[in-house]
This record gives sequence, structure tokens and C-alpha cells, in this order.
Amino acid sequence: MKKILFDILGAAALLLVSVPLLAHHGAAALDTGKEITLKGTVTEWIWSNPHCFLKFDANDGGTVRNWAVETQSPTSMTPRGWSRTSFKAGDEVTVTIEPVKNGQPVGRILHVILPNGQKLIAANPTTPDSRPVAPVPVQ
Repeated sequence: MKKILFDILGAAALLLVSVPLLAHHGAAALDTGKEITLKGTVTEWIWSNPHCFLKFDANDGGTVRNWAVETQSPTSMTPRGWSRTSFKAGDEVTVTIEPVKNGQPVGRILHVILPNGQKLIAANPTTPDSRPVAPVPVQ
């Protein structure tokens, strides 16, 4: 009896811990389907797990703002041609992102055009059509 109770409690604990991990990778904060392209100057490139971050200054509607945009882990990005040395401070880049809904200078990288014209693709856009649709209840 104690073993069954222990197994049930262990399974419940595992379930509680796993739910936030799934939520971490959601796109709820993104303005899905909206893409913006910004030209700017790299201030920092962070090549680390669990996500890489590109920080750059861009003129956004007359105001220069420092953007912090993310992509996947180095393990996922290396086969796509990205590397620890893809960017250096001062590089002029053109970055296409899916911005967050609240208007902050944050988003998810879709692709970047480097100073030499090379295009690095990070992800496909999360369009409303590509998101899972909730099942319709049967009446």
C-alpha cells in the first residue's frame, strides 16, 4: 500500500514540474503572424543554453531602442549555419522578428541578414494558421 501511495505522489509531483516546462516554450507572448524588420547595430551576441540572444540598437519609429531577441539553443542553431562568432559588437544587421504583444523591444528571431549579405534563418513564423486549434465540443 505504501508503494502505491509513493508511486502516485511521485507521478503527481512529476506532472506538476513538467507543466511549467511546456509553458516555457509557448508563443503566447508573441504577436504571432506579425513580422517586423529592423536595421540596427549589434551590441551583444549571447551564445548559450537554453536560448541564444541577439541584442542590437535599432531606430524604431524615430527612437533608438536596444532590442533583445531570442532564438533556440546553440545545438539547434549550429546546423542552420549559426555560430558563436556569427555576430560581433558593431556589426550592421537587418533582423526580422516576431515581436511580443506588449510593444517592448523583445521578440523571436525569424532571420538575420549579416553585413556580407548572408542570410541566417532561425525559425519559421508562428502564424495563427500554424498554431494548434482547440477542439470544437460535440453537441
